[in-house]
Amino acid sequence: MAANINLLAAVEDNDDLLLLSALKEDDILPERYINLHELTNDQCRKWFRFTREDLFTLKATLLLPDEFHCSNRTTCPGIDGLCILLRRLSYPNRLEDLKHFFGRSTSELSHIFNTVLNYIYDMHNHLLDNLDKPWLSHDHLEDMSRSIHYQGSPLTNCWGFIDGTVRPICRPKQNQKLVFNGHKRVHGLKYQSIVTPNGMIAHLYGPIEGRRHDAGMLRESDVEKDMSENMTFRNNVFCVYGDPAYPVSPYIIAPYRGGVMTANQALFNKKMSAVRICVEWTFGKLLTLFAFLDFKKNQKLYLQPVGKYYKVAAILTNCHTCLYGSETSSFFQLDPPSIQEYIHN
Repeated sequence: MAANINLLAAVEDNDDLLLLSALKEDDILPERYINLHELTNDQCRKWFRFTREDLFTLKATLLLPDEFHCSNRTTCPGIDGLCILLRRLSYPNRLEDLKHFFGRSTSELSHIFNTVLNYIYDMHNHLLDNLDKPWLSHDHLEDMSRSIHYQGSPLTNCWGFIDGTVRPICRPKQNQKLVFNGHKRVHGLKYQSIVTPNGMIAHLYGPIEGRRHDAGMLRESDVEKDMSENMTFRNNVFCVYGDPAYPVSPYIIAPYRGGVMTANQALFNKKMSAVRICVEWTFGKLLTLFAFLDFKKNQKLYLQPVGKYYKVAAILTNCHTCLYGSETSSFFQLDPPSIQEYIHN
């Protein structure tokens, strides 16, 4: 046991992969642990971000199996695996802490967490990859554009907002210059998101190196080609609005630039800035729900699938918005799709 204590002191934040090679399978487990059926909805929302009933709805909608089989032959009921994933992502914690919730060793918890993470990513990553979705049909795009226009946007064909975000990570020992973002002064990975007025993340590209520019990420994502195929209906072209880092095209509108602008140009920028803030609200919701992603000391590039964490959290955040709405959907008074419509597109 002393060897394990020394290892904990050496790695500081109890890195999963290092601990798996040292922790013994005979970890002392608590005599009493959490029973999902005994929890109140408030407790479920606090620990798993969903009510008890909606946890079962989420499990069924995500097509999770009744039982997960891990590579080390650990088995786990599907609903338990989902709860382990959600509890792990909901707040910065150690696997050691979760033993008291689930009555399993740290080794079992690690294998279950990664198995469920990989399953959701493999099954549903396509939800973030393209814009060919029923809930982004022509009629829905018109509703989105109308809701943005009613909130003060001068544009009548804007259906969403595009932006890049830098997620800080622990400083890697190798190739650290590649992921260092000089503007934010942090080591990180970048993601590009398109957010709609109903609070959904319609498209998420990444991760790429933190030093890359938003315009380069846009070009690499090829999302403009996707929009040209799915956001053009006869002579009606729907666009998204971005910050000054993005080039102007028929599908992406950016603010007026320059030190000297007319009064109308300045007014346009001001009105669009007021509605574009919903991008930050959506980024904030994701990190509020899954604060594990906001603890950079445990985001280790070469030891953990950091990018997969973020993309799975984005899918789960969309599911949460489908079930409970969001600040963005309330602001624009536009309901998100049902969780069934979102997942089974």
